[in-house]
Order: sequence, then structure tokens, then C-alpha cells
Amino acid sequence: MSGKGRIPALVAVLALLLLPLAGNASAASGPSVALSKSQAGTGGSITVSGGGWRPHALLMVLICGQATPSRGVIGGTNSCANADGRAVTTDAKGGFSRKLPVAEPPVPCPCVVHVATVTGAKADADATLKVAGHPVRPLPAESSGGTLSVLSDTRLAGSSGLLTWFGAPPSRTLVLTVGNVGTSDIKDPVFQVGAAHGVFAPQWDEQQWRGTLAPGKRAQIKLPVELAAGAHGDYTVSLKYGGKVLAEQPWGVGRPWGVTLFWLLLCVVVPAALFRAGMAVVDRIRPRRAGGGRRRGPRRLPPALRLPRSRPAPEPPAPTSTLPWFTPDSHPGEAGRLSAPHDDSPTSPTAPTSPVTPTSPTTPTWKGPT
Repeated sequence: MSGKGRIPALVAVLALLLLPLAGNASAASGPSVALSKSQAGTGGSITVSGGGWRPHALLMVLICGQATPSRGVIGGTNSCANADGRAVTTDAKGGFSRKLPVAEPPVPCPCVVHVATVTGAKADADATLKVAGHPVRPLPAESSGGTLSVLSDTRLAGSSGLLTWFGAPPSRTLVLTVGNVGTSDIKDPVFQVGAAHGVFAPQWDEQQWRGTLAPGKRAQIKLPVELAAGAHGDYTVSLKYGGKVLAEQPWGVGRPWGVTLFWLLLCVVVPAALFRAGMAVVDRIRPRRAGGGRRRGPRRLPPALRLPRSRPAPEPPAPTSTLPWFTPDSHPGEAGRLSAPHDDSPTSPTAPTSPVTPTSPTTPTWKGPT
């Protein structure tokens, strides 16, 4: 092979060897954002593309005011046109492309297109954008002197009580240690504490810490955090100072099952009360007896369903003698009535009674039962 043929071959081999290194260098440089237009007016749209992001990451794309790529978004997401933002998911290589409508942010420019991750590790990138027709004002001067830095992991102290189980606002205390890495004292710093739920931006609440932090000194900061009543789910508590987020802490809030139990009991008690009230009304308007009182005895069955009453058996007739050897005249019960009249008075107790003589010689004499 001639010398002229070896040179292109060596260049091709070197290009193949340096290509992976170039890809790693671009990935190591961090996420990036590029715009199809550097200037656009309200009502138009631009295409936002980027690379170097985490694969399959959910990103939020916003137009923000009072921001530059070097200083970031000073006012946070409150300085952005949140209603016109767009969400996008990166591909397997960490790239994305999304069309974004141009809208005026709530604060003056300079403006940027701000791209930040929604879940997982925090990462963001900005690209300068001029919004035609929107006012422009200079950024506030940077504060020189003391600078705070977080020296320990943040944590949420406290626990939920019984009232929180019934929908009371959950509350915790954000605890962290900060140090002054600047050259001047920091007196009574004002922090911003916010809690974000899902893809929604946090609502910042300013809280002032009383004290003076000298250069090179550290202090433990405790700031209260409170959510809305009935809040539940996954929240992220953020701490911001001087326009920069210093720390973030996840917070999983349990569901207030007491509220659910209350509604279940209400769904059972109210129908039961209505049923009892209805039965009371029916009892009042029910027809009354002829005597004036309500019939409270057992319900009488219709005549067709009544059982026949049991009647007592008739008494058997008195037994009569049917013996063949007795004649009607010689019946024991009628013997005294058929005999001749005689005096039964007790005035003659000694008088002998005459025996009854048979009417015929052939009739046997009655001797009574044997």
C-alpha cells in the first residue's frame, strides 16, 4: 500500500476510536438545550431540543423571565409562564425535541427557556430567548459577602397525630445544618420553604431565621412546614435562599382514613334515620280502631284462613236400664213413684214400713245391684 493510501486509512481508524470519547465528553458536560429561534413573538412557537439528559426522564419546558443561563431563574417557577409550559420525556439516549408556544412570562425579561427534570435527580438547563414586545429590565444586583451552604443532610422531624388521621393539616419541621462560606456575616437570613406535589410547582413561604452567622461558622436551622388540610401523597419539600435551592427532602403523607370512615358511617346512619322517620310517619297515619285506640294486638286472619274453634263434646245421656228381666213398673228409679202413697213424715219413726209386694207372682223380687 502506498503512502497516500495509508493516510486516509489512519484518519478513519482514529475517527472511529475518538467517536466514543466524544460521546462520553458530551454526556459528561451535562444536559443542554437548543432553540430553533432566538427571538419570537407572543402567539408563535419554537422548537426546543436537548441532549445529555437522563434516559427516559420526564422534563418540564417553560419560558421564564428575570433569568439568564449564568444566574438561572432568580424568582423560581413563579417567574415562568406555567400555564403554557409543556412536558416531554427523553429517549433512550437522553435527547428530546418539543414544540413550545411562545407566551409572555409574568415578570420582565431577560427571558430564557428553562428545562428541568420533574422526578428523580434534579437537573436543569437554560437557553436565552427574546420575547418580542415584552418589557425588559435589568436583573437585580448579586449580593456580595456571606454565602450559605448546606453541610448536612436534611430531615423532617415530627409525626402525625390523631387529628391528622381525620384530615387536619400535616406538619413537620425541616432540620438541616448550614455554614457561612462567604467573607461577611449573615444576619437574620430569610429562607423560602415550599412543598411540591407531583408535577406542580411549589408554593413558596418566606420564613426568617433569627441569628447571625459569622464567616466559617455553622448553625442548625429548624423551619416549620405545613401542608393543606386533607393532603396526602408524595410531596417534595424544598429550601431556597438567595434565589437558589439549597436542599430538597421527599415527604410521603398518608391518606386520612378517618375522613373515609366518617363518610362510610354517614352513608349508613342517614338512610337508617330516614327509614325510622318514615316508619314513624306511617305509624301515625295508619287507620285507628272504632274505639279510638290504635290496634296493637295480633293481626286477625281473614275468615277463610281462620281455624274452626274446638267445641266441647256433648255430655252422654243418662244410662237407662235395658235389662230384659225388668219391667217399666219395676225399674229401680221409678219404684217409689209407682207404689201406693204413704206417709214419709218423720213423726212416726217407729212405724214399720210395709214391704213392696210384687204385682204378679211370676215377677222376681228386685234386690238391688249385686
